[in-house]
Amino acid sequence: MKPLLSLLLACLVLPLAGLAAETPQSATADQTAVVEGNNAFAIALYGQLRSQDGNLFFSPESISTALAMTYAGARGDTASEMAKTLHFTLPPERLHPTMGALLSNLNAAHNGYQLRVADALWAQRDYVFRDDFLKLTKSDYGAGFNQVNFKGATEAVRLTINQWIEQKTGNKIKDLLQPGVLNPLTKMVLTNAIYFKGDWLTPFTKAYTEEADFHLSSARNVKAPLMHLTDGFDYFDGGSFQALEIPYESGDLSMIVFLPRDIGGLPALEESLTASNMKQWLDQLQPVHEVILTLPKFQMTRQFGLEGTLSAMGMPRAFDPNAADFSGMTGNHELFISAVIHKAFIDVNEKGTEAAAATAVVMEHATAMPPRFRPPPTPVFRADHPFVFLIRDNRSGGILFMGRVTDPTK
Repeated sequence: MKPLLSLLLACLVLPLAGLAAETPQSATADQTAVVEGNNAFAIALYGQLRSQDGNLFFSPESISTALAMTYAGARGDTASEMAKTLHFTLPPERLHPTMGALLSNLNAAHNGYQLRVADALWAQRDYVFRDDFLKLTKSDYGAGFNQVNFKGATEAVRLTINQWIEQKTGNKIKDLLQPGVLNPLTKMVLTNAIYFKGDWLTPFTKAYTEEADFHLSSARNVKAPLMHLTDGFDYFDGGSFQALEIPYESGDLSMIVFLPRDIGGLPALEESLTASNMKQWLDQLQPVHEVILTLPKFQMTRQFGLEGTLSAMGMPRAFDPNAADFSGMTGNHELFISAVIHKAFIDVNEKGTEAAAATAVVMEHATAMPPRFRPPPTPVFRADHPFVFLIRDNRSGGILFMGRVTDPTK
């Protein structure tokens, strides 16, 4: 009898062991799919926003996360449009836990730099939301559930949400929600905040920083503080452009700069920015013993209302009070997205970088009106004219921040 029992136990244990062995691989594959999708959304969103004048900066990580929580409550065609626009390729039951695992990795203990992400839901206190939606946003996104009174204390709630965002972003993102964005018909606001502060692996020497010409175009210059550093970097010569990776301390994160060869080459570079090209360029970064680097100091804050942009990218139903389906939040079709507001800050200097961003998705009752709303010659990498840059989490490959500098003095 004992040999038979042992055989039965072995038959049970072997499949379980095989399943356990497959789990890390499938989790890794899911994380790769989510990161690639989020990066594709980042490039697509940049393609929409680049038509605006001047400097540009945003956090695709923040926007993707806030909209992923919103997507958890979408159903039908609204969900299909959101998934396609946001490049969510996994089914929801795998997408949200994977997003949660990536967020946990970002919030893990860090050596030598600060990086943190926070989520929160702000809900009308007498309005009923589905338990499974609240459970998912809590378990996968760590989103606290705050019951507030949009109906009777709209301004007080606006200030409360803004204070939360300011606190979570190291006081860098202030007044995200302007007066008038919320009203008594607001039922929920979904918020995400991200903050990063890190020193360069090799800092620039302040004494070498000089006021020099930054070429806005072939005919126009401004005087700007240009930093100088000669060191080894990962580098790629793309012919019409150069790419350089500047690591932060610990090597977990890097800034990657894409610099056109020609002073007026930014539009052509931006035109060539696709998800596949970006992946190919990043894969071709190779160590170079010595690069002569010039990079401007710059600081900027940018804010966007993304309703029209996201609608044009392929998810108009979410913003249509007559067509939106967020029944996964409430069990009915009463809610639509009235606003998606994003604000981002960055400060780049000799020591390192401080960057922060926040996103708010405002859900409104559908009876409301739509909103108003061998070593070769040493490369010279002289970023003294407009360029594109991003900050990447090297562990996952995810793009956390992205932007361009057209005038470092503004």
